[in-house]
Amino acid sequence: MNELLATVFTGLITDENEDYYFLQKNGMTFQLDKKEGTHQLGDAVEGFGFINQKHQAAITTKIPAAGIGKYAFGEVTGTRKDLGAFVDIGLPDKDVVVSLDELPTMRELWPKTGDRLMVGLTVDVKDRIWATLAEEKMFTAMSRRGTEELKNKDIKGTIYRLKLIGSYLLTDDFYIGFVHPSERFTEPRLGQVVEGRVIGVRPDGVLNMSLKPRAHETISDDAAMILVVLERSAEKRIPFTDKSDPEEIKQTFGISKGQFKRAIGNLLKNKKIKQEDGFTILIEKSN
Repeated sequence: MNELLATVFTGLITDENEDYYFLQKNGMTFQLDKKEGTHQLGDAVEGFGFINQKHQAAITTKIPAAGIGKYAFGEVTGTRKDLGAFVDIGLPDKDVVVSLDELPTMRELWPKTGDRLMVGLTVDVKDRIWATLAEEKMFTAMSRRGTEELKNKDIKGTIYRLKLIGSYLLTDDFYIGFVHPSERFTEPRLGQVVEGRVIGVRPDGVLNMSLKPRAHETISDDAAMILVVLERSAEKRIPFTDKSDPEEIKQTFGISKGQFKRAIGNLLKNKKIKQEDGFTILIEKSN
């Protein structure tokens, strides 16, 4: 059976019951769920062969993008420390596993539920289908060369390689990005979707990226606290400005007038607030 698993083939329907059709191929029998469509005995049906959760040979007409020699992103559905990461490639009632041998040594860098891994498939001698991570050359082959026009652009991408020198990601537009450790606060996980900005373009077309906010986007803890107060106020305004009484500021916000003025200055610079007639007013962005 091994040669039919994780491949697309055409089988002949030779039997059925209430729930399944049964297809024959190379002397092997595969079951096809009737929920996938209506067929007749003798029909030739193309599908993808796999072993289902009940350890039965099955075929599905919903052919996954990943296969043997074919790579596609799949969503991580969970992990098991003694096994690896489970990935949904579109099979009914069946996830495939990326072995822990292919995952980072540090468990905290393993992908989490909802992350994405680009995987192909392999089949072992026990007829078990495994997911295997795409190699570096796969990402290089599918990527586009970055240009200077992308500099300072905000870009989202998926981390696909972790190295001591930094993290590599594939952007949603198929550019390869590189994040140096100095351009992040924490090391991202394998498979994590991150948002960053382009800070340069290497001669080979790889984008140098930063996961840190722009300087003008960074606000202090005091400024963040004032924003929360504004957002929760009924009219999105508070009767305080940088000219308010120090004692009233201290009683209301628990910070000094100097801290309050710096926080207000920060928010004004970032155009998150305005001041009118003795009020500080939240600037609400339209959708």
